[in-house]
Parts: sequence; C-alpha cells; structure tokens
Amino acid sequence: MKRRTFLGAAITGIGVSLIGKAGADQPPIKIGMSMPLTGGLAGGGKPALLGHEIWRDDINAKGGLLGRKVELIVYDDKSSASETPALYSKLLDIDKVDLLFAPYATVPTAPIMPLVKQRGMVLIGNFSFQVNSKIHHDMWFNNAPWGPADAWASSFLDLGQKAGGKSVALLTADQEFAQNLAKTAREVAGKRNMPIVFDQAYPPNTVEFSSIVRALSAAKPDIVYVASYPPDSAGILRAVNEIGIGDNVKLFGGGMVGLQFGPVMAKMGSLLNGVVNFNTWLPEPGMFFDGTKAFFEEYSKRAVAAKVDPLGFYLAPFGYASGQIIAAAVTATNSLDQKAIAKYLHESEIKTIVGPIAFSEDGERKETATLQAQFQGIVDNDMDQFKKPGKQVILFPEKLKSGNLITPFEAARK
Repeated sequence: MKRRTFLGAAITGIGVSLIGKAGADQPPIKIGMSMPLTGGLAGGGKPALLGHEIWRDDINAKGGLLGRKVELIVYDDKSSASETPALYSKLLDIDKVDLLFAPYATVPTAPIMPLVKQRGMVLIGNFSFQVNSKIHHDMWFNNAPWGPADAWASSFLDLGQKAGGKSVALLTADQEFAQNLAKTAREVAGKRNMPIVFDQAYPPNTVEFSSIVRALSAAKPDIVYVASYPPDSAGILRAVNEIGIGDNVKLFGGGMVGLQFGPVMAKMGSLLNGVVNFNTWLPEPGMFFDGTKAFFEEYSKRAVAAKVDPLGFYLAPFGYASGQIIAAAVTATNSLDQKAIAKYLHESEIKTIVGPIAFSEDGERKETATLQAQFQGIVDNDMDQFKKPGKQVILFPEKLKSGNLITPFEAARK
C-alpha cells in the first residue's frame, strides 16, 4: 500500500509538473497599448502605466490568464494624436497582440477609434471623454468614472446653483477633450436657463492667461467652468492669483486636468484653495474597496523608483482596474474571443479596487462615479498633506460627501 501510494503520488507529481511545463511553454497573452511617457500628458501616462504593471505582476503571480503569463507591449505616443494610429497598427499587425488598452487621455485615443472598430477589437479606454459618441464601437469600455455625457457638467452646475449661482462662464482649451466638456456644459446650462456670459476657447499652446482672466472677470459670472490640460491649469490659476476673479464668483473649476497630479498639486500649494474640481479617487471615507489599500501600498513603493507621481490617486488605480476588467471577462468566457469578451462586459458588473463597474450600451459607466471636490486648507511645499482626508473635500456624489462647500470662491481662497 505504501509503495502504491508513493507511486501514485509520484505519478501525480509528474502530471502536475508536465501541466506546469505545458503552461510555461505557452506563449504569453499580449496586451498592447501606447502611453504618453513624454510630452504634456506624461504626468498622467506614467502613473497609469505603473497601475497596469502592478496588475500584470499580480495576475502573473496568480498564474496569469488562461494558464498563460500576461505581457504588456507599450509604446510611447509622446502625448500626440498623430502618433497613435501607426502605433496601434503596429501592435495589431506586427506585434499580433491579443488584447488592447487605450492610451491615456482623449486626444491620443480619438484617432484610433475607427481602426479598432474596423478590426473588431475590444478596447479598454483610459480616461477619454466621449470618444465613442460618433464612432459607436460596441466593443469600447471606458475605465473612467465619467458616466453619462452630461453628468460631469450637471454635478458642477448643481453645486453652483445651490450656492446661489445663476450665470456661467466657460474657459476651455481648443482641444477635443475640453470642447466635449464645453459642449455638454452649454447644453446643461441651456436646459436650466442659466445664461452664459463668457465663452472662450484658447489655443493649446497658450502660456499667458492674464488678459483672458481679466476679460472673464469683467463678465461678472457667478460660476466659472474651466476645461483645461495640465500646463494650462497651472497657468490659469497663477493668473487668477495675480489678478483675482471677482467677489461674485461662487464656484470655480470643474474640468481642470493636472490638479489631480501630486507634483502639480505640491507645486501649486495654497493657490489651489477654493477650487472645486473633478477627481476620480481621494483618500476620503467610502473610497476604499477590496484591494485598494494594498494597491496604494505597492504603488507608493514603486513610484519612487519609477520617478512618477508619488500619490497616483487620479489614474494609477484605474490602470489596475483596467486589468481587473479584462481579467474578469477572459476568465468568465475562458477565451480571448473579442465578441464573447464584449458581450460579457456589457452584461456584467465587475468588482475592482475603485469599486464596482457596470457599462452602458455606449461603453461608458452606467452611473457616474466622478467626484467633485474642493481644495481646503492647503499649504505650500507639503506633499504629505494630500495623503490625508479633509484636504480635498468631496462634495459630489452625495453618498460620498465628506465636507461642505466654502463659497464664494475668493473667500475660499483665503
């Protein structure tokens, strides 16, 4: 009996060894993407990529997907829309990737949408805004928490109206992301009979905003809705600090990209006070889900060596969640079939470190999870303050609210 048991165990061991070897001999599942690792969007692209990499390492430590290791193939798109179509053609035709993640941001993503649709590929979006509104690709799934197109502007204008605001000013970059936000803001304001007293788009290479801020202030709006990219956001706030914006402004901010990045926030310091801006994850009560704390512990360790945003709140956990989304679909369908994966994602709710995610027909979130938060009590030259609750107080959604709006904006600044 002992001999038979020993032989059985030995044979079983050999079988397991052979299975393990067979799995190791299989080619990896290749996930391709471009990412802005240089240029104006690199401050977001690098943390997003680190989030992807932490997920890859975690999933591979658990045996990979379908018994195969996961490999990320990444190219630098230099933050340029002109780079991405060729890079994604290369990923599909030369690298022969199995799955696709989108680059960070709207501008680099929009040009690849026709190609991805033509090839019938699932594309996990990465913080684009309304890039599928015209293409109508039924295999697009955005990891961002935006939700319905008008949810972003509605939540901001709601806060402004509750603070007594009636008129609106729009200051937006002349780029697709900002103009998409501006379009929905005009529509929402129109439905609410809120007059738009100032509406200006500035060229993306604008560096001096003093004259624009003076003109905006002269219009005496109650609510100022800004849609800008990182370099512009900093320039606009500096101009506001130098010139002022007027005592009548109840609410300022809304769609300013860059004010979520640790290095930008640390550099701007007290100039951030009073700004109410969108965000995606903050260290406030109610924002922690299964795996969130462990992710940020790992991210904090690796961010130092990678020389990226030491906070990583805005994008990094959603990079990880992108992996969780695709892993759930591949595991459930037991395949890499694009149609099967898309069908599963349309029909299922996925548990992630940023909370449960369910997609609507257009591939956006069924329900918005975009935060509106106000900077309060920020001091200069202190990165650690942003790791604590109470510095970016959540005002929306109501179920996550962690503080109250300080208004008007000039009072909040002080």
